[in-house]
Amino acid sequence: MAPLPFHHLLVAMAVLLLLLCSAIPSSASSRTLPASAATTTTVNVTRFGKAYTKVCDADRFAEMGLDMSSFPYCNASLPYADRVRDLIGWMTVEEKVGNLGDISRGAPRVGLPPYRWWSEGLHGISSTGPSTLFDDLRSKPGNHSGRATVNNGTVFANVINSAASFNETLWMSIGQVVSTEARAMYNLGKGGLTYWSPNINVVRDPRWGRALETPGEDPLVAGRYAVNFVRGMQDIPGHDDGTGGDPFARPIKTSACCKHYAAYDVDDWHNHTRFTFDARVSERDMAETFLRPFEMCVREGDASGVMCSYNRVNGVPACADARLLSGTVRRDWQLHGYIVSDCDAVRVMTDNATWLNYTGADASAAALRAGLDLDCAESWIEEKGKPLRDFLSEHGMAAVAGGKMRESDIDGALRNQYMTLMRLGYFDNIPQYASLNETDICTDEHRSLALDGARQGIVLLKNHDGMLPLDPNKILAVAVHGPHARAPEKVMDGDYTGPPCRYVTPRQGISQHVKISHKANMTIYFGGINLHIEREGNDREDLLLPKNQTAQILHFAKVSPNPIILVILSGGGIDISFAQKHPKIGAILWAGYPGGEGGNAIADVIFGRYNPGGRLPLTWFKNKYIHQIPMTSMEFRPVPELGYPGRTYKFYDGPDVLYPFGYGLSYTKFLYEVSTNGTSVTLPATGGHCKGLSYKPSVATTPACQAVNVDGHACAETVSFNISVTNAGGRDGAHVVLVYTVPPPEVAQAPIKQVAAFQRVLVPARSTATVPFTLNVCKAFGIVERTAYTVVPSGVSKVLVENGDSSSSSVSFPVKIDFSV
Repeated sequence: MAPLPFHHLLVAMAVLLLLLCSAIPSSASSRTLPASAATTTTVNVTRFGKAYTKVCDADRFAEMGLDMSSFPYCNASLPYADRVRDLIGWMTVEEKVGNLGDISRGAPRVGLPPYRWWSEGLHGISSTGPSTLFDDLRSKPGNHSGRATVNNGTVFANVINSAASFNETLWMSIGQVVSTEARAMYNLGKGGLTYWSPNINVVRDPRWGRALETPGEDPLVAGRYAVNFVRGMQDIPGHDDGTGGDPFARPIKTSACCKHYAAYDVDDWHNHTRFTFDARVSERDMAETFLRPFEMCVREGDASGVMCSYNRVNGVPACADARLLSGTVRRDWQLHGYIVSDCDAVRVMTDNATWLNYTGADASAAALRAGLDLDCAESWIEEKGKPLRDFLSEHGMAAVAGGKMRESDIDGALRNQYMTLMRLGYFDNIPQYASLNETDICTDEHRSLALDGARQGIVLLKNHDGMLPLDPNKILAVAVHGPHARAPEKVMDGDYTGPPCRYVTPRQGISQHVKISHKANMTIYFGGINLHIEREGNDREDLLLPKNQTAQILHFAKVSPNPIILVILSGGGIDISFAQKHPKIGAILWAGYPGGEGGNAIADVIFGRYNPGGRLPLTWFKNKYIHQIPMTSMEFRPVPELGYPGRTYKFYDGPDVLYPFGYGLSYTKFLYEVSTNGTSVTLPATGGHCKGLSYKPSVATTPACQAVNVDGHACAETVSFNISVTNAGGRDGAHVVLVYTVPPPEVAQAPIKQVAAFQRVLVPARSTATVPFTLNVCKAFGIVERTAYTVVPSGVSKVLVENGDSSSSSVSFPVKIDFSV
C-alpha cells in the first residue's frame, strides 16, 4: 500500500491524540459519555462543510458519531437554564477554559462546535473581526462550490450622522435592518449572531478620534440611541420584551453589546494611550454622564452584552473592576447576558498597564472573578500561522492549578455565554428567520432606508440669503472641487464597515442633477478630514482643516463669480470660523461620513429634493478650546483653579463655541408656541428623602427641604405640555423639537441646561403640528449633586424648547417644585 500523504498523517495523529486525551479523566465534574460516542474532527456550524444553522441537529451529531438524544442540552422542551447546566456539566475543566475566548473551541467530544463571537454591526454588517465572511468581489461563482455569494451589505451613515437626525424610529429601523442581514449571513454560513455594537461612549472632548462611532455628547441622547438600536437588533415581534416572565428565556434576533464600559474616551493623545490611561473620575461624573447611557442600554434596551474597556478607572482596569461589572452591570442593572472584554484588554493588564505586577494567571483570575465572561483576543490577527489562543484560554488553566480561580467562576462565565446563545437560537434555530438568505441583503427597502437616514443626518450650518437649495433648471452646470469630491469608500463609509451595496461619491450624486464643468459659475467644494486624522487609536491634534484645504477654499471663494458652497465630511467638529464669516462662502453643509448612499443624500439636499432637518449632536468648538484644557482631564465642570473650562453644552459657557449642540438650519422657518405658561408640582418628601443642596454664595436663605432624593422615591409626578410647531415657509420640512430643563438659578455647579426629551416631526408648508410632551419630574428635573445622589431641587426650574437656529422663536416656561414633608 502506498504511504499516506503527509496531511493525512497529521489528521490521523490528531485523532489518535484526541482519543488518548479523552480516556484521561481530567476533571471530577465531567460526565461519562455514552458508549456510542466517538471522538472525531469538529464541524463548525457556521463556516465549514454543510452550513448547519443549529447545534442540535441530529444529522450533525451523527456525522460526529454521537447520539444527540443522549445529551439533554439538546432537548428543546427543557428550560434554557436546565439545558445550559447540562451542557456545562459534560465539559472537562480544560474544555471549559478553551471556551473563554471569542474564538471558542467548543467541545467536540460532547457535540459542541467552535463558535466565533466577534462580529461588528455599528452601522451595517462590518468585515471587522473573524466571523463575517464577505466574498471577494473578484471571485468567480465556481469558486464557492455552488454556495451563495455575498459581496456586499447595507452600509448606513455613521452613528454620529444618525444621531444628528434625533429620530428614534430611524435608529430602531437601522438596528432591524442590520439584524436581518446578520441572520441572513448566519444562515449562509458567513457570519455570527453576536454583534459588538453599539458604541455609546459620550464624546467628552472634541479631539477624541472615535466621535464618528458614537451618538454625540449628551448622555440622554446616547442612551436613547442605545435603547432603540438594541431593540432593533434584538427584539422579535410577538415575544415578551422582558417586562414579564423570565427575561433570560426571551428569544432574541441577534445579540447587541453596548461598549465601551466605562469612562473610555482617550485613544492616543500625547503619549497617553487607551492601554495605559487611568481615567480619574469623580463619582458625580460617573453617575451623571459616563454610566447613564449604559444603564439605559441594559435596563431599558435589555442588551444581552456589555463590553468593558481597556482603560483603568480610578486605578483599577475596567475589565477587572468587580464593582463596575458584577456590582453595577449585573446586580444593580440586572444584565440578561454576558460581559466581554475589549480585544486584548485582559492581556493589556500585564503587557501595557502592568497592573499590580500581575502575571497572566493573576490577570485572568482577577477578570473572571470581577464578572468578565468572555475574552476577546485581537492577537490572533498578528499571529497567523500560530494556534489561535486568547489570553484567558492561554492562562486559565494555570490560574485554576495555582488556586487563583475556581472552576465555578468559569462555570458562571460559560452559563452567561450559553444562555445568550440559547436565546439566539444557536442550538435550535429561530423559525421565522430560518429562510433569510442573500436575497434579504441589500434589498431596495434597505438601500432606501440608508439613503433616507443619510439625508436626515445632514446639517445645514450656513445659508446666507437663502443660497440653497440650488435650482437645477436655472443652474445648468457647477464646478466640483475638493479632496472629497471623489471620496473613496473609506472616507464616505467611515470605520467598522463592510463593502456597501453600492457606492455613490459626492461628484456622482451632483452629476445626476446638473452638468459638472470647470467653467461653471457655481462652485461646490467637498472638504473635511478622514480616518487618517480621526479614528480608533488616533485622537486629533487640533480642530482645524488641513492647511491646504483652507487655502483652496479661500482661493475658490475669491475667483468664483458667485459665493461658493462648502460641504464638510467629518465625524467630530471642525473650526471653520473663517468660512462661517466669509461673504463669498454662501452655504455650509455638514455631511459627516454618510455611507454608501451618501453622494445621493448630499445632492438631494443641495438641489432641494430634501429639506435638511438635522441638528448637531455635539458642540463644534473653535480651536482655541484645546489650548485651555488637556484631553486627560476628566472633569465636566469648570476647574477655576487650573483655568479649565467646562465640557459639552451642559457645562461650557465660554466664548469659543462655533456651533452649539442642537444647531441646525432649514430651508424653511419654524415658529414655536407653548400651551402652558407655567406649572407647579409637589413631591412627597417623607421617609428621609430630603437631601442637602449646593447653593451659590449669594443665596441668603434656603428652604427647609432643599432637594428630594430620587433613589427609592416613587417618582410618579409628571409635567405635560404641547408645543405647536408652525412651518411659516413654503417648503415641507422635518423639524427636531429639543426640550431642555434648566435647574433653579441659585443652585451651584448645576448643568446650564440638559436634554429632557426630543421628537422629530414632519410639518407641511404653512401648517402647524402639535407635539405633546410628558416629562417625568424625577428624570427630567433631576440633577446629580456633589455627593453623587440624583436629586430634584426645590425652587423654580425651567422648561426650555430651543429652535435649532438659535432664533427668538425658542420658548420656555417655569416649573415650581415644592415638597410635602
